Formats: sequence, C-alpha cells, structure tokens
Amino acid sequence: MTAGVLLALPGPEEAELVSLLDGPDTGLRVVRRCADVPEVVAAGLAGLGSLAVVAADLPGLDRPVLRQLAGSGVRTVLVTPGDDVPRSRSLGATAVVPAEAGAEEWARVVGELARTEPAEQPGEPAPTPPAPDGPEGRLAVVWGPRGSPGRTTVAVNLAAELAAGRETLLVDADTEAPSVSQVLGVLDETAGIAAAARLAGDGRLDTEHLRALSRRLGEHQRLLTGLTRADRWRELPAASLDVVWEQARQLAAWTVVDVGAGIEEPVAGFGGAPRRHQATLSALAAADVVVVVGAAEPVGMHRLVVALQELAEAEVCDAHAVRVVVVNRVRGSATGANPEQAVVESLARFAGVTDPLLVPDDRPAHDRAVLRGATLAEVAPGSRSRAAVQELAARLTGAPGGARRGRPTRRGRRVRPAP
Repeated sequence: MTAGVLLALPGPEEAELVSLLDGPDTGLRVVRRCADVPEVVAAGLAGLGSLAVVAADLPGLDRPVLRQLAGSGVRTVLVTPGDDVPRSRSLGATAVVPAEAGAEEWARVVGELARTEPAEQPGEPAPTPPAPDGPEGRLAVVWGPRGSPGRTTVAVNLAAELAAGRETLLVDADTEAPSVSQVLGVLDETAGIAAAARLAGDGRLDTEHLRALSRRLGEHQRLLTGLTRADRWRELPAASLDVVWEQARQLAAWTVVDVGAGIEEPVAGFGGAPRRHQATLSALAAADVVVVVGAAEPVGMHRLVVALQELAEAEVCDAHAVRVVVVNRVRGSATGANPEQAVVESLARFAGVTDPLLVPDDRPAHDRAVLRGATLAEVAPGSRSRAAVQELAARLTGAPGGARRGRPTRRGRRVRPAP
C-alpha cells in the first residue's frame, strides 16, 4: 500500500526529496507540495496524506497545528536547523530531523515512519514533551456547576492558604467568566495565561518565562492572570495549556487553577477545530486534585449532584486524581434547621459523597475581602469560612487535622456523615 506524503519545504531541497520519495519500491508518493501551513492542514483534513514533511520555521506552525494534524491521522516530520532542534522537539512532532542532514536523511526517516504502525490512533493528541528535571509540584483544579457556586472565591482563598511556607501559583483559566483579577483587585489589562499559551504553542515556554509572566502576590504566591474577555477563549488551545501545566509544576509546589463550568463536548469539532471548553478539559485531565464546588441551597445542591454525575460520565479526569467536594455558603436560611446535617445527608443519598467539606456562609467577611481586593486570611483571619478553607488546604497537603469528617455546628457538635 502506498503512503501519501504532504510536503511544505521552501527551498531547492524539496525537489530532491520529491524524487527520492517517489522512487520505485519506496511505498511512498508525494500527493501535495504545499506553500504554507494552512495548505498542509487543509490537505491533512481532506485525508490526502498520512505523512507530512514540514519546515519547522514556516509561519504559523505550532503545537496546536501539529495536534490538529495528528487528530487527522497525519504524522509529521519537522525539518529544522540544528540549533533549533530542542524547540522543534517540544512542539510534539512525530520526528525531527536537522536541516543540515540533507534530503537523503529526510527521505530515510519518512520511509521508516511509513513502515511502522502509528504509535497513536487518529484523533489522539501529539505527545507532550517530558517536563524538565527538577521537583514536580501538584495541580489542584477548582471546578463546579454553573450558577456561581463560588469557584473563584474558593480558588483564591485556597491558593492563599497553600502558600503558607510553599511556593504557590494561582491560575485563572476560566474562559466563561474570568474574575480572579477583579476579586484580588489586580489592575492588569494583560492576560498572562494567553501569553504563556502563545509561548508554549511556539515551543518556547520554560519555567523562567512562566515566572516572568506571573505576578507576585505575596512572599510565596504568584498569579497568572486570566483572559480579559470571554470571547478570547480560542487563545487557550489545549495543546498549549498542557505545556503550561507541566511548567507550572516546575515553578510551584502547588498550582491552583480556577476553571469554567463547561465540560460538555458531545461532538469534537471538525478536524480537531478548537473546542469551546478546551481550557477546562485540559486542566481537569492534568489535575492531581479536583475540587468540586457547589452551593448549599436547593438549586445549588441539585446542580452539584448533576455536575458530579456529569464529571464521572465524561471521564475527563485522570483515574488517579483525588476528588474533594466542597459545599459553599452553608446557612440555615437556605437549607432549614441544622443545615450541615441536611447537606451531608443529601450528598450521601443522591451523590454517594460521604465526606464533603462544608464552608459556612460569612457574607460580611467575603464582602470585606472583595472590597479590599484581599483574601479571608488578610481581612478576617478568624472567619469560620476561612477555617473551612484552611481545612481544605490541610486535606490536600496531608497536614494534621485535614482528614476531619464533617464540620462543627454552631452549638459545637460535630456533624457525622450519613451512613
């Protein structure tokens, strides 16, 4: 069977490569000589070839493009100058060959690929390059149903508690309603996460670049600001964010990511086109811990139960990721007498959750925090809401007291989860 090859190699070597690939008994045939990256992608989406040989310095060639080609079943060989090989490898191509090696070496590599079975099935992403050597941090993603259950509030305060004695990075990856900067009073019109994604897509993001793009919030805490508008969601492709998460692990002991609620993707976009909730899906897939936040009120509890079911059915999280359910704004006025007991029993009955973490409602403290652009630890260190977030941080880090079951009621009794 003859394998079709797409070429995009400006320069005289392309004609020599064509003659080598189209030679007798090669099992290869050049089906399209493309002028630019869009033409290569269009030919790949049309199924004209299963292999592509592309110059690494073509304008517009990046990780998302190579992932799109991989999703169409096209394996890519990048031809790159010798001094640019490391960057080219980080883009996730099937193979990288030095330009100085010449057309004969390029043809040999293409021939070897044609004789081997693809390592991945069409539709799977190109591999993420290995993370650099060094200590690896952990990634906690704060997610929850729509309806403003308090995801951002939990993420901001959780990051502040985790930053006690350890380097922590807070990332706003919400592409529906990014608001971390507003909650913390950060006057920054730039989207740090978009800049990081651009560098990652070009194969140039490293730990130092990520450090420079993030803002220092405290002695041990940094912030990577989010998008300035929700309609910029296409600037955060999953292929690039996968690299951002890997570099974040090298920068900080804990990375806390605030994401949007959307995970529904019933049908993938044609030919690997951008997916509306790709940022959330990328973060959830990379997470070590998923903090699911719901609101302690009838509508919020219903949404939380449905969201937990959707999250399990979607299978977007790593099988080894730890899941922690947080019920926010627990108050008697919304759930009746003994609200803690009501929430615990409802989750045990309808969602099979036996150990939720309950955050008492403390609206005055939260209002002061937002008004000052600060965290609960700064404006209300004695708040019961803050104490609950401290317990959440203790659970994640394994600190003493972090595995307590239930929460104290106003009378000081501990609520036991329903059997």
